[in-house]
Amino acid sequence: MSPLFRRKPTAPQDRLVTLVRKPGCHLCDDAQGVVEKVCAQLGVRWEQKDITEDPHLHDQYWEQIPVVLIDGEQHTFWRVDEERLRRALAG
Repeated sequence: MSPLFRRKPTAPQDRLVTLVRKPGCHLCDDAQGVVEKVCAQLGVRWEQKDITEDPHLHDQYWEQIPVVLIDGEQHTFWRVDEERLRRALAG
């Protein structure tokens, strides 16, 4: 099936949250706490990627970290709002 016609996952357990961060970033630590909490409560998988180890992520997001992606699409950056993230994942 063409990527343009692929349905987005709707069940929380089918979603993937990616936290793009860098070492020593206090905003990244705060964002991770929110992502961990919400994902654990909803049963959503999550991963983190170090922007200093990925040239593509560095070029794309360096001025916005931390960045939260949901299923590969940017959800937010800098500060993560717990309720907004929960709505996006549950919805």
